[in-house]
Amino acid sequence: MKSNKDKQLLVEQLKTTPIIQVACQKIGVSRASYYRWRQQNKSFQAKVDQAIKEGVSLVNDLAESQLISAIKDGNMTALIFWLKNRNPNYDTTKLQISPGVVDKDEPLTPDQQQLVKKALEMATILPSQSEDKNETTKQSK
Repeated sequence: MKSNKDKQLLVEQLKTTPIIQVACQKIGVSRASYYRWRQQNKSFQAKVDQAIKEGVSLVNDLAESQLISAIKDGNMTALIFWLKNRNPNYDTTKLQISPGVVDKDEPLTPDQQQLVKKALEMATILPSQSEDKNETTKQSK
C-alpha cells in the first residue's frame, strides 16, 4: 500500500529534516495527508514525534559543530555566543532567583528586594532606575 510506504519514508525524512513542510515536499506528500495520518494513527503520530526529536538533535549537533568550527577560525561573534550561552561567568542578561523561602510571612532582605526589583525591571513591569530618574527630573521642572 502506497500510503504505508509514504508514511515510512516521511518518518525517515523527518529524522534528517525535522521540518514537516520540507520533509513532505521531499517525498511528494501533502501536509494535509501528513496531518490526516497523524490524527488517524496514534502509532504514526508517536513515530513522527520521535523522528522529529531525532532530527532536531541531529540539526543541533550540526549547528554546534559549525559553531565550534567558527570559534576555531577566530570568529569573535561565535566565541561570544558560545560563552554567553555555555558559561555562566559570561551571562550578563539572565537573572537567576533560587527558591528558598522558609516562612512566607518573613520580610524580604534588602538583597532580595533588589533582586525582585531587577527581575521586574528586566520583565519591563517596572521602569528601570534610569527611567525613574528621568521621570523625577521631568516632574520637578
